[in-house]
Amino acid sequence: MQYDAILIRLGELFLKGKNKQSFIDRLFQTVKTKLKNFPAVTVEKSNDHFMVFLNGTDYQAALKQLDFVFGIHSYALGKICETELEAICETALPVAIEACRSGVSIKFETKRGWKKFPLNSIEISQQVAAYVGTNAPEGTIRFNVARPDAVVRVFVKKQYSLVVAKVIPASGGLPIGLNGKALLMLSGGLDSPVAGYLLMKRGLEVEGIHFESPPYTTARARQKVYDLAEKMAHYLPKGKIRIHVVPFTNLQKEIFSSVPENYGMTVMRRMMYRISAGIAEQHKIRLLGNGESLGQVASQTPASMWAINAVTDLPVIRPVACMDKVEIVGIARKIGTYDISIRPYEDCCTVFVPKFPVTFPKKEHCDRYEKRFDWEPLVQACIANTEMVEIKAGEPIQLDSETTDEICGLL
Repeated sequence: MQYDAILIRLGELFLKGKNKQSFIDRLFQTVKTKLKNFPAVTVEKSNDHFMVFLNGTDYQAALKQLDFVFGIHSYALGKICETELEAICETALPVAIEACRSGVSIKFETKRGWKKFPLNSIEISQQVAAYVGTNAPEGTIRFNVARPDAVVRVFVKKQYSLVVAKVIPASGGLPIGLNGKALLMLSGGLDSPVAGYLLMKRGLEVEGIHFESPPYTTARARQKVYDLAEKMAHYLPKGKIRIHVVPFTNLQKEIFSSVPENYGMTVMRRMMYRISAGIAEQHKIRLLGNGESLGQVASQTPASMWAINAVTDLPVIRPVACMDKVEIVGIARKIGTYDISIRPYEDCCTVFVPKFPVTFPKKEHCDRYEKRFDWEPLVQACIANTEMVEIKAGEPIQLDSETTDEICGLL
C-alpha cells in the first residue's frame, strides 16, 4: 500500500516540563533536515506529534532517514482524505483490509480534533466499522472490540482526516544536542561506536578522539575509524561529525620504555585521558565518553577505572559498561558498524598490550612511575599536533590504504 502520510509520535515528552517546547522545536528541525532531500515532503508540527505529508514520496525511503532521528517514539503510516464521513469510510476500508491481511483482529478508534464534526468519536468509529464490515470481501475483516490485535485509528481534523493502522517503533531517546556535547574516545573496536550511538540517543552531540601511533598503526586502522565515524554521522542533525586524530607515537614509546610493563597499559590510558581532557577544554566540551565495559580487559576493572579516571575532573560516561558482548554486537549490527569494527587492523591500544597487565593498579604506583619521565611536554605536543577531520554522512573519506605489509609483519 502507498501511504500518504506518516504520523510521528514524540518520545519522552512526559519527562519534560518547561523544556517541552525546546524538545519539540529541536526535534522538528532535525526531522525537517533529515527529509530535506525529498522536495515533495512537507512537515507539520503539533503539540504532541508531527505530520509528514509524503505527496507521492516513497514512505520507506522517508522512514530510512527518520530512523536516524532520536526523540521519536513511533511512526504511524496513514491515508489522508477529506473530512466527510463518506470519504473517511471509503479510506478506512483498504486500510482495515491491509491491517487484517495476516489474520489479526481489529477495532476502530477515533480522535475528533475538529469538534464541529457532526458525529462524536464513538459514533464515527461505529459508522466506519459498519461500512467496513459491510463492504469488505468476505473473510477479510475480523473485529474484536474487547481485545483486538491491532487498532485502526481515525484522526478527524478540519482540513483533512487521517486513517492509520500500521505503527512502527522508532529509535526513541532524546533529540541530539538537548544535553550538550561529549568527546568520545573512538578506537577501531566494537564497543566505542556503540557507546557513541548510545550517547547520541540520550541527546548528546558527539565528537570523536582517536589515538594513532604510526608506523605501529597503519592507515588501515585510521580508515576503520573514518568509516565508523561516517556511520555515526548519519545520526547527527547536520549529518557530520568531527574526529580529532592524536599523534601518539612519541608519548607511547616513552611510556613503554620508562614504566614497568605490567603498568604500561594503565599509564597509557591515563595519558589518553589527559589528552582527551585537553582537547575537550579547547572545544568547550564538558563530558568524555568511551566504550569501556566492566571486566572486559585489564584496563576496565573497577580498580583500573579508578586509577585511570583520577587524572581528570571531567565526567566520563561509559554507556556499554554493564552490557554483555552479545548485546553490544547486536547494536553494532543494527547501526552498521560491526563489519567495520572486525577488520583485522590494530589500533594503538592493542599493539603494545603487555603479556601480564596489572588488573588492580594502585594510583600511587602510577604517580610514581610517571615521575620517571617528563610526560607533560609530550602530552602538550599531542594536543598541539592533533588533526581535526570532519566526516559527512554518505561521503566516506577514502585513504590510500596501501600500507606497508612489511611494517605489519614486523609488529
